[in-house]
Amino acid sequence: MNKFNYTITIQWSDEDNCFVVFLPDFENEMQPITHGETYEEGLKNGQEVLELIIEEYQEDGKTLPQPKTFVFA
Repeated sequence: MNKFNYTITIQWSDEDNCFVVFLPDFENEMQPITHGETYEEGLKNGQEVLELIIEEYQEDGKTLPQPKTFVFA
């Protein structure tokens, strides 16, 4: 897989009692995108889903969104 610089956001959800994972660069996809019982599991699942989404975009000939970047002053 090519290297892509997309953001994965992971936060604890008391409601779901797990870490929920968001892919803010993919606003058109259902959010949160996945979850994990631990932070590490959430990250692993988020990376897997991100790879699948990128593959799907490429197979369908869809343009991948431009990764958002943060600028620190």
